[in-house]
Amino acid sequence: MRRALHPRFVLFLITSLLLCFFPSFSAAQDQQPAIRFVRNPDPAPDFKLIGLDGKPVTLADSHGKVILLNFWATWCGPCRAELYDLIDLQAKYKDRLQILSLIVDDDDSATIQAVVEKYGINYPVALAPNEIRLQYGGIAALPTSFVLDTEGRIVQKHEGLRDPRLYETEIRALLGLPIGNVRVETFDDTGQIFIKNAVRATELPGVDLSKLTPEQKIVALHKFNAEGCNCGCQYTLAQCRIYDRNCQSSRAATEKIIAALAHSAPAKSEPGSPPPPPALSASPPTSEKPLE
Repeated sequence: MRRALHPRFVLFLITSLLLCFFPSFSAAQDQQPAIRFVRNPDPAPDFKLIGLDGKPVTLADSHGKVILLNFWATWCGPCRAELYDLIDLQAKYKDRLQILSLIVDDDDSATIQAVVEKYGINYPVALAPNEIRLQYGGIAALPTSFVLDTEGRIVQKHEGLRDPRLYETEIRALLGLPIGNVRVETFDDTGQIFIKNAVRATELPGVDLSKLTPEQKIVALHKFNAEGCNCGCQYTLAQCRIYDRNCQSSRAATEKIIAALAHSAPAKSEPGSPPPPPALSASPPTSEKPLE
């Protein structure tokens, strides 16, 4: 005879699953899972591509629907792992959701088409040229998916393999459908979605500003956004720290700027000079390291 699971053990299992499925879950907040959307989202860059089936693939054609824009490659294991889940989501919400698949493969069209047919992909698939990848931040990890609301604005970005129930909860929330006991939070985009918005950040991954005065911190942030990284990424130091937190070039450059400011004498204000600019609002916690 099978033993019944103890109620406390069942609760433990549920809590563990929530931690896996909802990255924003916090045990300090009554064990309530949460999803997060950008507070003032920017419009997604539109494009006009030709799909593998010969039909146009654009964002404008799906206006009014939630869009899941999925960048992937046929050689990427995690990308293939989520295909059946995406296919199921498209079938379940076919009238109100549009998944668009952008391939970053170097393989020929015939090889890609074979993969599409093998999995039975039921949404448009097109090759993503480099200029589109750059418009969406360079695509540092695969898969990368952008969640767009019904107005065509990017409200969330996910790098790496995610549980499909997270995607479904976000989709349902954007469609105004019930999402159970899940809280919806908002945050300011300080580079997590669009790398250009790094100028809004007051904290950067791997950058310790704690030794600086508030005035020095403002100066440091201005320098991070004005000076380019020499690693070849063509980003500013701030953008590079967000794009690639493992970059040693941007890490060394930001540390040098901080050290110089920390050892400099505080500047004396001239009579009649304006006060320093106010500090920017605090940024939300940075996302976890992208999976590749």
